[in-house]
Amino acid sequence: MDRFVAWVRRVWAKYVIIGKGVYEELSTRYMRSTIREFVILLAIAAVVYLGMRFSVHTYIVYGPSMQPNFVENEWIIVNKLSYIFHDPQRGDVIVFKPPFAETKNYIKRIIGLPGEAVEIKGGKTYVYKPDGTTLILNEPYEAEPSARDVPKRIVPEGQYYVMGDNRNNSNDSRYGWFAPRENIIGKAWLDIWPPSRWGLSLNYRLPAMLFGAYAQ
Repeated sequence: MDRFVAWVRRVWAKYVIIGKGVYEELSTRYMRSTIREFVILLAIAAVVYLGMRFSVHTYIVYGPSMQPNFVENEWIIVNKLSYIFHDPQRGDVIVFKPPFAETKNYIKRIIGLPGEAVEIKGGKTYVYKPDGTTLILNEPYEAEPSARDVPKRIVPEGQYYVMGDNRNNSNDSRYGWFAPRENIIGKAWLDIWPPSRWGLSLNYRLPAMLFGAYAQ
């Protein structure tokens, strides 16, 4: 009987007590590994979130000034890094803070670049470049031509002549103000809502915008 009791104690010590210790050690290791992985995932998520926050931003379009290409309550993603390595270009759709007291950001299309002059007459847009070349823009994005003529205005350095695609229902550079470079938040990149509008934002480039050109 004593030998049996001794054997039971040895088995208990070997397989139960030691096994329990191994289980606890494995549990501790598993918990540490899980916590470490969670912290790593949290750090990655934070980096991705901050990266997205600094590089893109979602905006909702209010008002009719960019119809038919951007409509009321349409959601767009703006690329805030577009102009880090190059300047804004003619045809870009930008979101910016207007140079006057206004709580909302504006969305318009760049028509004239710094140093150029812009004139609207007979429903056509004329851009006078510093080298003496005159551009007559082809503007397939506009809802309809401007109903009024606008005299030639020179675009100051560091600023841009902007207009809404809905020319006859837009507050823009035709009223004497320009979009300062430092006020530009970013370039319209993606239309994401409603689903029927999903796709790349309608930015244009020359020669698609060029109807004609001649030396002045």
